[in-house]
Amino acid sequence: MSEALPRTRRRGRLLTLTALAAGLGAAAWVGRGLPGSFGRNPDGRDDRVRNSPQYGGGTFHNAPSELARRPAPGRSVPDTLRRALFERTGRTPVRPVPLVRQAPPATAAEGVAVTWFGHASALVEVEGSRVLLDPIWSERCSPLDHLGPRRLHPVPLPLGELPQVDAVLISHDHYDHLDMATVKRLVRSQSAPFAVPLGIGGHLRRWGVPEHRIIELDWDETCTLGDLHLTLTAAHHFSGRSFKRNTTLWGSWVVAGPNRRVFYTGDSGYFEGYARIGEQHGPFDAALVQIGAYDEGWADIHLTPEDAVLAHRELGGGLLLPVHWCTFNLGLHPWAEPVERLLAEAKAHDVPVVVPRPGQRVELEDLPELDSWWVGLA
Repeated sequence: MSEALPRTRRRGRLLTLTALAAGLGAAAWVGRGLPGSFGRNPDGRDDRVRNSPQYGGGTFHNAPSELARRPAPGRSVPDTLRRALFERTGRTPVRPVPLVRQAPPATAAEGVAVTWFGHASALVEVEGSRVLLDPIWSERCSPLDHLGPRRLHPVPLPLGELPQVDAVLISHDHYDHLDMATVKRLVRSQSAPFAVPLGIGGHLRRWGVPEHRIIELDWDETCTLGDLHLTLTAAHHFSGRSFKRNTTLWGSWVVAGPNRRVFYTGDSGYFEGYARIGEQHGPFDAALVQIGAYDEGWADIHLTPEDAVLAHRELGGGLLLPVHWCTFNLGLHPWAEPVERLLAEAKAHDVPVVVPRPGQRVELEDLPELDSWWVGLA
């Protein structure tokens, strides 16, 4: 078991503060509504949490890694916060982001199809089954309704117009991946279970998700729902919704049917786990890979576009579909930089890439041409 590094914890606190854009000091102002969105920390009370190989000393830990990127030294927390709050030129689109406002078909694809709704939210279809990844339909990714990063484009499709899914998958409990309001609405509009990393079940229970709809997994554990096999795999990241960090696990997902399979990175820095996941579960027909909200100071917890291509190649990822960009301003880089850097690196290594508009459904057997819809928007 590796020890949690104090520097990583400081960066984790910084990244969460940047994402909330108001700090948790606003709790006194917003009153009693805030603790509910925090969820519930398991604090080692759950036997499965306490006995996990990833858990020790009261928190979860990343796996030991010799290849994980080391954050660049020399940037203080106040300096990074200053850049995040005041150096905003080019970080948002100046014209409306083009959307595709069309509901997925009533019948799931017999092959593989992906509908990207923006950021990391996507509907994945594999051989007649559907899974919903990290859904966030709220206006802000924040515990507050009126503070925090706001959407840069509308939601392409009302949540109630989604077809019935077979599972809702959560990668980790940060606000841009696990949204309380969306979860509560899905409890009413869907009947599917929520498959989540260890500890996140506590959040769901507090928000009214019935026990029979909660599946908690450790790394390398699989749940089977009919012909659908869902495996939680490793990631190099962190967790936390309030003042405590890493009391819930984080991860990536393998979505497999009888013959086809898709991978989703969740949030992660580069590490040797991608090659191992590729050997155990690949090759994949497609991979949804995180490309945005990177910085030299966050190199160990978020992929750069170049690292995204490297991870994808080691996974045997097939078609690369970039996620975790476009929808929320969470990084310090220009808005369209992630996809431009990704395409340059992918071209250098002959990696096939598709960049859908938010709301666009992509079928692997009938891929659209790359049309650079983002050019000129920022």
